[in-house]
Amino acid sequence: MSFVTNTLLSLHGVVALVAIFIFPALESSVFLGFVFPGETAVLLGGVLAYEHRIPLAAAMVAAMAGAIIGDTVGYWVGREFGRRILDSRSGRLIKKEHVRTAEDFIARRGGFGVFLGRFAAALRAIVPGLAGMSGMRYRTFVIFNILGGVAWAVTFTMAGYLAGASFRTVESVAGKAGYALAAVLVLGIVAVVLFKRRRSAGAQPALAADDPATIIEANRTEEA
Repeated sequence: MSFVTNTLLSLHGVVALVAIFIFPALESSVFLGFVFPGETAVLLGGVLAYEHRIPLAAAMVAAMAGAIIGDTVGYWVGREFGRRILDSRSGRLIKKEHVRTAEDFIARRGGFGVFLGRFAAALRAIVPGLAGMSGMRYRTFVIFNILGGVAWAVTFTMAGYLAGASFRTVESVAGKAGYALAAVLVLGIVAVVLFKRRRSAGAQPALAADDPATIIEANRTEEA
C-alpha cells in the first residue's frame, strides 16, 4: 500500500490524472477497493494539485469520471453476473456481513443507498454490483450514482488539497469514518428490523381480538 501511495505521489501531469481516474474506476468494477481504496488515490490527487503538479479542477474531473464509470460497470456486472461471482471462489474474498448490510441498505433506501454507499469504505466496492443484482432501475441508479460520484470526488479531492503534506492524517480519518458509517448503517438496519418485529408481535393479539370468530365466541360465552 505504501509503495502504491509513494508511486502516485511521484507522478505529475497526464499520467497522474490517468491514475486518479483508474483507481476509483477499478474500485467497484473489479473490487479493487478491498485492496487499495479509491478514496486514497483521490486524496493524493488533491495533494498533487496542492503541489501544483496537476490542476485542481482536472483532478476533480478525473476522480468524478472514474467513480461514475466504475460504478456503472459494477452495476452491469452485478446485474448480469453478480450472484455467480458471489458464489464463486473469488466471491469468498468479500465479507458476507458486508454483502448482507449492502443488500439490506439498498432494499430499504433504494437510490439514496447508492449515494450514501459511495461514502462508506466498507460498502463502496459492492453497492453498485448489488444494486444491479437487486433489479434497481438503471435510471434510478445512474441519477444517484452521478450525484454520489460528484460529491465524493469533490469532497476527497478538496480534503487532499487542503491537507497538503498532512494528507496521511486525512486518509486515516477518512478510512475510519467510512467504517464508522458502515457500522451505523448496520445498527440502524438491525434496530428497524427489531422494531418492526416487536410492532407486528404486539399487533397480533389486537388482530385476534377483532377477528369475527373471536367476537362470536365471546358473545356466546356472555349469553351462557
